[in-house]
Amino acid sequence: MKTTDHILIIDLEATCWNDRPPRGQESEIIEIGVCIMDVKTGKISKNEGILVKPQYSRVSPFCTELTSITQKMLDEEGVFFDDALDILRAEYDSEDLTWASYGNYDLTMLKNQAKRFNLDYPLSDDHINVKTLFGEVHPTIRKSVGMSRALGELNFKLEGTHHRGVDDAKNISKILYWCLQNY
Repeated sequence: MKTTDHILIIDLEATCWNDRPPRGQESEIIEIGVCIMDVKTGKISKNEGILVKPQYSRVSPFCTELTSITQKMLDEEGVFFDDALDILRAEYDSEDLTWASYGNYDLTMLKNQAKRFNLDYPLSDDHINVKTLFGEVHPTIRKSVGMSRALGELNFKLEGTHHRGVDDAKNISKILYWCLQNY
């Protein structure tokens, strides 16, 4: 893993349904929550949620209830996936920084969607799975737990809206910083 003073933290939200996707639709990234954490201080910089217009699906009522993201928001404020990847590269040095996510879902989803859209993968190969790291470092939790439970175990408040990438990226940073201090 690269030695780094800053870690890029990413949390994705994707189209989802209460049951199966409607015919012809598939899960796609609709938000890339991102922030940069200073490894020494835990301070966050450049936090944003990049809204992404889905090309092969629509936001379901279930998805809106879970994430608070609406199809209208994406239609009006979203960018295309390739533009979102360009933002990660240009504004977050995503190909050079070590990056972290809570679990492997984000890693897999980004790789798969980049491949599906025939785009270059936008992140470095240096990835920290914060979910796994937390299970290794926490003195009593020795299994995978969700982000909300991990925050609770550390007596940290879940800030913002759970299942909004912009907020969850900051919450993940708190867990990661604790892990790095206690590793």
